[in-house]
This record gives sequence, C-alpha cells and structure tokens, in this order.
Amino acid sequence: MMKFNKILFLNTLILGTLISVSSYSWLSMWFGLEINLLSMIPLMNNNSMFSSEAIMKYFLSQAMASMIFLFSILMLNINFSNFLILILNSSLLTKMGTAPFHFWFPQVMEGLNWNLSMLMLTWQKIAPFILISYNIKFEIFFFLIMVSSSMIGSIMGLNQISLRKILTYSSINHMSWMLVSMMNSTLLWLNYFIIYSLISLNIIILLKINNIFYFKQLIIKLNTNKQLKLFFLMNFFSLAGLPPFLGFLPKWLTINFLMNQNLWMLSLILIIFSLITLFFYSRLTLSSLMINSKEQLIMSNPKFNWMITLTNFINLFSLIFITLIFNLN
Repeated sequence: MMKFNKILFLNTLILGTLISVSSYSWLSMWFGLEINLLSMIPLMNNNSMFSSEAIMKYFLSQAMASMIFLFSILMLNINFSNFLILILNSSLLTKMGTAPFHFWFPQVMEGLNWNLSMLMLTWQKIAPFILISYNIKFEIFFFLIMVSSSMIGSIMGLNQISLRKILTYSSINHMSWMLVSMMNSTLLWLNYFIIYSLISLNIIILLKINNIFYFKQLIIKLNTNKQLKLFFLMNFFSLAGLPPFLGFLPKWLTINFLMNQNLWMLSLILIIFSLITLFFYSRLTLSSLMINSKEQLIMSNPKFNWMITLTNFINLFSLIFITLIFNLN
C-alpha cells in the first residue's frame, strides 16, 4: 500500500504539471516545473544506492535546465531575440531528455523501479512538451533535434541488455516523432502521446508483474508461457509502429503530415531509424520463438487479470476499428 507521503508528493507532482500547462506567464510555468521537480525527488527515494545516484543525477540535470530556463525568460523581458528562444527551448528539451540533451536520462532510468519508470517516460514529459508547443516552428535547430533523437534513440538501443535502458532509448526515438507531430497540431501530438503512454503502460505492467528487468530474464520468462509471449510480441511491435497494431496510427498520421509539407527527407530519416528500433524489439521477442521448451498456454499468475488481456487486445484491434471509422466518414 502506498504511504501517505508518497500520495502527497504524487498529488503535488500532478499539481506542478497542471500549473505549468495552464499558466499564462513564463514565470508561473517555471514555478510549476519546480514544484514538479521537487515532488519527483522524494518519490524516487527508496533507500538504495542506485536510487540515491539516480536522484542526484536527476536533480543536477533538472536544476541546471531550470536555471537556464529562468535566465532565458528573464532576459526575454529585457531584450527579445531568437538566440534566447533557442536557449529556452534547449532547457525544455533537456528536461524531457531529447538527444543530444539526453546525458542524464538513461542513467537515471536505470536507478528507478517500474512505477517511477512509467512516470518518467510519460507524465514528466507533458509540461515541457506543452511549453515547447508555444514557440515550435520548423527551423534548422528543431530539424537537428528530431534527426539526432531519432538516430541516437535507435542506434544506442541496439547494444543494451537492460530493459529500462531499451525503453529509455525507445522514448528518445519517439520524442522525435512527437516533435514532428506537434509541428502539425497539438491534437496530433496528444493522440501520439496517449497511444504511446497506453502501449508503454501495457509493457511496464507485464514487466512489473513478472519482475523482469533484463533481456536474459525476459527470454527465460517468455519460454514458459505462450500467452505472455503473445502479449509482449504485440506490445513491442506496436511500440515500434508496425501495422496492424495501434502504435502504427500516430506514425501514419505524422508521415501523412510530412508528405503534405514535402518534407520527404525528414520522413525518410525517421522511418529508417524506426526500422532499427523494430530490429531490437524483434530481438527481444522473436529470439524466444527459436527455442523449444515446454510452455503453458494460459498464465496461471493471479495478478495477471482480465484487464491486462483487454488492454492488449485493444492494442491489437483498435487500428482496424479506427480505419473503418475514417472510411465511413
């Protein structure tokens, strides 16, 4: 059962994000980001050496980004310039962990449990993304951020054995797609973010229930149950954006936007590096298909309830239903 202080800090974490996204002044937005940061740090503390290291790295990186953000908004009141906007955007990108400002992200994730990993991969990105949406436009700076995030997120994930780091680099790759979708509209970004969060939630619940943290543990577990193997296969392929899974929908809409804008080169780069992420997702699951072992057909784990089964099948069939609805309209 969650302790009272954890519930309190979780509420203030949510409050900090809501203050940031609903504020009209940059100073109030900074204030909301600081509440969010100071609430996240106590949640990360679980009295272990790894969590202490993760807390220190997270605090230093976020404090540095907050300092740069505050400096930028104060200087913008004195003299508006594109360079200050670039510095402000860089501080927000550092808070999110996009490449090449991702130096803190994988190391911090490695010191977290699965609950906090889910929080870091999803909720903690909402406020910086919304703030970036106020001044995002297609220029060389954001083009380089998108390309580097896509490239680093896919290539750096290839040689990882920690599932937390694999999901971290996957998140960096997805952030490049989210930035592109935000250039079209906040609604498209919101659709992408919700679908990404749903798929990540499915994967993290499966990993948490089975107490899996590393590639070897996953392979051993997959060779004991066909149902678990199917669910991991569906979710990893959906996260990679492979049709006919739900994860293909936001990438499909984003590619459609890029084609309408004649940004075919950026589209090609994103697709190529997404194929690399598909490779290391396939490595996680398809390798277990090559091993003969006695497997159960249905999981007997009491924690593995009907809700998990339902969300996984929604992940599989939602794209088909959404496509039919679009065609009917």
